[in-house]
Amino acid sequence: MKEELPLFVLWTEFLEWLLHKTEKFPKSVRFTFSSRIDNLALDALEKLIVARYSSSRKQVLHRLNLDLEKLRVLLRICNRMGYLDHKGYEYASRKIDEAGRMTGGWIKSQTENEV
Repeated sequence: MKEELPLFVLWTEFLEWLLHKTEKFPKSVRFTFSSRIDNLALDALEKLIVARYSSSRKQVLHRLNLDLEKLRVLLRICNRMGYLDHKGYEYASRKIDEAGRMTGGWIKSQTENEV
């Protein structure tokens, strides 16, 4: 069995925190913001798994980066609208940025391996 990737560990821990937060959003936005955020975060987890076992990692990792950017935007809107407090938004931003840096490093290593 392969060793756990640091990015996978980071993302699963963040995902647990995020799902707990979004379930507390007001009922009026649970089927808009909560569902979309949860699905994007779960899609990102799936992409991590696919990238780990795929030979075409670079494409998957670029799509993962796009999901991370979408999450950043949605969480920023939720913060501005008061669904996510400033402390929670700050935490989420740091974790998403960290995941983005790790993803970028993985993309870079894939590019270097192609040369």
